Amino acid sequence: MPGAGRAAGVHGPRPQPPGEPLAQEDLLLAAAYVSDAQYNRNVPFETSPQAIRLYYFYNHWTMQAATYFFICVDLSLAMFEEPALFPLPFVATSIAEVLCLTAFFGRLVHFAKVTPQMVFWKDTKNICIMVTIVLTLVDLILYGSLGAVNIRSVRWSRALRPVFLINFPESRQIRRAFRSIRNTLPDILYVFLLFTFSMLVFSLMALKLFGDRGLKTAEGSPYFENILEVAFELYVLVTTANSPDVMMPAYDFNWWYSLYFITYIIINTYIFMSVFLAVVYNNYRKHLKNEIRKLAYLKRRKMIEAFNILKVKVGPEFVVGEARWRRLVRTVAPDMSHGHLELLLRISDEGQTGHVDKMNFLRLADLLNIQVVTINIKRHPLEAWVPRLYQSSASLLVQKVVRHRIFVWVFDVIILVNAIFIALDEKNPFISYAEWLFLSLYVIEILLKLYTYEPRAYFGRKQFWNWFDTLIIIAALVATVANATIQSARKYNSQQILDIVLILRILRLLRVIISVQRFRVIVTTLINIGPTMLTFGGLVFVVYYAFAIVGMEVFHGKVQFFDPNFTTPDALVCGNPALKGSAFSRGRYCKNNFNDLASSFVVLMELTVVNQWHVLADGFALVTHQAAKLYFILFHIVVVILIVNIFIAFILEAFFVAYSLEKSEVETAIEKKIQELGVGIQEEEVQDGKPTDHVDAKDAGDNKTKALEGLYCRIASKKYRTVDTLLQRMFESEIAPEDEGPSLDEILNFSPSDIYPKNPNFENSA
Repeated sequence: MPGAGRAAGVHGPRPQPPGEPLAQEDLLLAAAYVSDAQYNRNVPFETSPQAIRLYYFYNHWTMQAATYFFICVDLSLAMFEEPALFPLPFVATSIAEVLCLTAFFGRLVHFAKVTPQMVFWKDTKNICIMVTIVLTLVDLILYGSLGAVNIRSVRWSRALRPVFLINFPESRQIRRAFRSIRNTLPDILYVFLLFTFSMLVFSLMALKLFGDRGLKTAEGSPYFENILEVAFELYVLVTTANSPDVMMPAYDFNWWYSLYFITYIIINTYIFMSVFLAVVYNNYRKHLKNEIRKLAYLKRRKMIEAFNILKVKVGPEFVVGEARWRRLVRTVAPDMSHGHLELLLRISDEGQTGHVDKMNFLRLADLLNIQVVTINIKRHPLEAWVPRLYQSSASLLVQKVVRHRIFVWVFDVIILVNAIFIALDEKNPFISYAEWLFLSLYVIEILLKLYTYEPRAYFGRKQFWNWFDTLIIIAALVATVANATIQSARKYNSQQILDIVLILRILRLLRVIISVQRFRVIVTTLINIGPTMLTFGGLVFVVYYAFAIVGMEVFHGKVQFFDPNFTTPDALVCGNPALKGSAFSRGRYCKNNFNDLASSFVVLMELTVVNQWHVLADGFALVTHQAAKLYFILFHIVVVILIVNIFIAFILEAFFVAYSLEKSEVETAIEKKIQELGVGIQEEEVQDGKPTDHVDAKDAGDNKTKALEGLYCRIASKKYRTVDTLLQRMFESEIAPEDEGPSLDEILNFSPSDIYPKNPNFENSA
């Protein structure tokens, strides 16, 4: 078989004569390359027929869904293992974990079957998964054996469970985020060492200035008499969590001592923390450029490989015949409609020559990535049922008013007036009756829109705001009627229903967003960066999970929560006498504990916010050991200083890019061809149900145009363009169409210091 046994990227069959049929194995191989380019997959796979079919099965959505299912089950086991709110027997959780490990091992074996052995064993991801599986099994056996003889041990392998989420190929976005951290560490380490040196110098100064003066804190404890305690308090002061409490004893003693704390805050809080953000942002951007450059060239290389498999020689140049192109697209996107396929072919075969040249073929992955919505316009049902009434002058006047922009403005004003009434006293009868009036107006608005616009188009799959608006109004109507019924029947209010009604009323205010252009731009930008924000959500979850497991092993049972009505001595000290008189017990922080996974995540969220985090650290240090503060300091460094700053860097870059970029060349080409074919339609026309006449006479006799008759198309909303796509598109615009790029080894060994190719637009994207 052609290409059998070779790795991806080295397949290069000879060009076939135009009349020679394409082997199914070659078609599948080319489709695999195009699919990898479409989804930015970078998996080196064997090109034998069996390996290609295994690779297709490996990438099938059912296999990916099964992998994520077992990852979720594995991670959720911590909710049912001691300590837990809903504990299950060790046998039950261990069986579930062994099943998950078996699924992970099977997925790994499947991956080994499709990749060259040398590549598989050099990939650190695979080694990490195998080592984690072995360590987890060893831990299960040891924990179960010791438990059988009533010896309590620690389930240390639970903290390794996020390794499976990180290292499977499906989680490449989370791995990229971790690579951003790893790449940032060397540079940020020097800043952190300098920051630590500055903090220690100030700690020594504080010890000498205040240690021998006999000062006391508000609680009566010695003030700044221990170098470790001083260093911890000053580290907390960098986060401003203990300001101004920490400086008050010295400030009360002498006004001039305030200058010490002011100087410290300026240097360490404002200067060093800003430098941390600057270093993180600079490194993040530098390495992001390198990642995007790799993706762009790997994508170009995969498309070239696919072209080399399918190409035939016509005249002086190599091209891909129309029949082969159709088979390829059908294989890559089997669910694509016939009209959509014909549209893409008309874009790719610009001269209607019956074949696709190399330059147009290379952008096929981009064409497949741009969502084209195909619409069959239907008449309004009332127009079919009562055409004379629906087309009467009065009816047309109503439709014209509803379509007019002033109609939208009037209801925006009504919403704003409604907002004022919401803020007023709910018990006033006039306010209560006014709410019924507003609700009636909203219902009338929905009915008028349904009368004017074709209902199926108005409630189309992409009409989010229409669905939102209608569901909010219906829910508010049902809740208000239910509450009024309960009031009249039982003479009292249902607080739960009242809460629902109030929330639904407030949610109606969100409709104003879609009426203000600048609001829409901001919201659209937020939606654009949403998918990649989820990547950082996964990153934070991984870190939270690992810290939560460690926290539960170290601190569980040390702090107990009692009902606020309890006044027993144990309740006042959170079940631990060591907390007597502490700020932790005085603040009734008893529910902030590590007694189960959910409570641990809440505590870690509070630590991320940093307000009062030193009180939590002091409390858990009192019930264990002062060294426990290192756990909280490490969490602050990893999450607040590193991850949060990387998240801020991403938000900055994403807003710069998403806010400034216009349509891509490929999107423009699609829109142009849609209009040339006379099948273009705008968002408003979709709701209207009455598109203008788009028929182009010059194409009337074209068989391919006949395939598009009755079909209307538009590019899906820009909100579905992710930031990664925008950045990659920006870099690809700098690559000449005829540039095949460097070799595969050179691509994989790119470093941020490389200047190939020069990319001025990327550097100046802000």
